[in-house]
Amino acid sequence: MTSEGAVVSNKQVIFKDYVSGFPKESDMYVTTTSTKLKVPEGSKAVLVKNLYLSCDPYMRGRMSNLASEDPQFSPFQPGSPIYGFVVAKVVDSGHPEFKKGDLVWGIIGWEEYSLITEPERLFRIPYTDVPLSYYTGLLGMPGITAYFGLTDICSPKEGERVYVSAASGAVGQLVGQFAKLMGCYVVGSAGSKEKVELLKNKFGFDEAFNYKDEHDWNAALKRYFPEGIDIYYENVGGKMLDAVLLNMRAHGRIAACGMISQYNLQQPEGVYNLTSIIYKRVRIQGFVAFDYFSQYSKFLDFVVPYIREGKITYVEDIAEGIESAPAALVGIFSGRNVGKQVVAIAHE
Repeated sequence: MTSEGAVVSNKQVIFKDYVSGFPKESDMYVTTTSTKLKVPEGSKAVLVKNLYLSCDPYMRGRMSNLASEDPQFSPFQPGSPIYGFVVAKVVDSGHPEFKKGDLVWGIIGWEEYSLITEPERLFRIPYTDVPLSYYTGLLGMPGITAYFGLTDICSPKEGERVYVSAASGAVGQLVGQFAKLMGCYVVGSAGSKEKVELLKNKFGFDEAFNYKDEHDWNAALKRYFPEGIDIYYENVGGKMLDAVLLNMRAHGRIAACGMISQYNLQQPEGVYNLTSIIYKRVRIQGFVAFDYFSQYSKFLDFVVPYIREGKITYVEDIAEGIESAPAALVGIFSGRNVGKQVVAIAHE
């Protein structure tokens, strides 16, 4: 057992330089430094041991040198650790609200140990009768994204028709399950036969299709939604959004959560069917999970009972070891993962 105050090695995932096009493993590298297992005297910082790293599509934007007014989306700094959502355990604390042994999640550096100077931004983990890795997904940022994007922006009503793109991913698999719990008809699309089977047999979607097998997405959506789509949960963008607009019903709602098809393009694709927004009175609203972090307890009150009753399931793709983190992150942009991509770097 490592003694308090000892100096230990600390592996870090370092961001090499800004990226254009698809990110590669070589855009990151793992190096080893050292850290003292003690917060500085008189500091209100918190020192944590990181357990799980979350691989999320929004991180691609931070790999480009594009200015952002929101510090949550500011570019990574070349030569410094990548930052993302992490589940961690407090090793030492100078902050009155955190004590040694507390479990937390929040935006933390991709490394084995992190000194956090603004621990007020961390969320304390309230329930440990579920896998801790869930706090990178189901009970973390993706869960918050799925729940509030669906409920606050789309306001689903029983019997409405919901389409979810990238439906087997960290957010999509939850949107579909939440919509089913609310009495909706739900169809999802994904990029492999295995993922389509997951959607129908594990997550309870009414229907699902492999978008790679469909040469005409407009025709595919007409087949699954002969009466049109009331709610579209947007994770893909580009040509998929274009096809959806032709199939929206009057007064339909679109929650724009992500557009993963566009993140690695030098020139984003155009969307041509925008007049459908006018004629069909469609409402499109973009949002990010950070908008709803203040309502985290409301989300937990909704979702935790369903988890305990076995009415919500969650699939994770867990890579082992911090050395696997660059490949795991890059893999989500080609759909290599099945379910939520997590990297386990230590176990509780």
